[in-house]
Amino acid sequence: MKSFLLIGMGKFGRMLGQKMIEMGDEITVVDKNEDAINAVAPKYTNALIANCMNIDNLKAMDVPSYDACIVAIGDDFQASLEIASNLKDLGAKRIISRAATEIQSKFLMRVGADEVIYPDRDIADKLAIRLNSSNVINYIDLDSRYSLFEIACPAKWVGKKLIDINPRKKLGMNILTVKKGSEVLYTLDGEYVFEAGDQLVVFGNTETILKFTNSMK
Repeated sequence: MKSFLLIGMGKFGRMLGQKMIEMGDEITVVDKNEDAINAVAPKYTNALIANCMNIDNLKAMDVPSYDACIVAIGDDFQASLEIASNLKDLGAKRIISRAATEIQSKFLMRVGADEVIYPDRDIADKLAIRLNSSNVINYIDLDSRYSLFEIACPAKWVGKKLIDINPRKKLGMNILTVKKGSEVLYTLDGEYVFEAGDQLVVFGNTETILKFTNSMK
């Protein structure tokens, strides 16, 4: 079980905290707004009302004891910046901060953040890709060039073997596995025959895969 200090109980913080609880993590949540904490307190063992821009308040939370500290504040960049700096000064093992822009990310990294996330941008990117290709079911951006996609099996592949399609050589992408409803095939060899309804987990160049999915009928 991992332990986390989650600062900021806005919509993103609440959703993140709920998911982490479901995964069995030990979470301490903090917000300076009493109403925000009162609304979520029954779900958590530790729910604190405190202004984390005050380093003395953070000192009382034993920051170094957590596996990671997450600054989930989205509407006050100055607060995010100061809190990340305070966490660094107090010896946080890992600091993850939320940002809206690249310039915010640069400042957060300079004051001590180990990782910066862009939840709004990431959601927008995923939605834009899904809207522009009806065959894309899901998408994970790994870096500026490569991604993982979950796509519908092309109709022209149905009934054909993976070895005959040879997507790595002919299309420049790798099929990692196949999903059939809730079932995932953990082993996939060249003799696999594609079926209607298959969902393919594909890795490769983002632009290449998008061009392919947009060409699917």
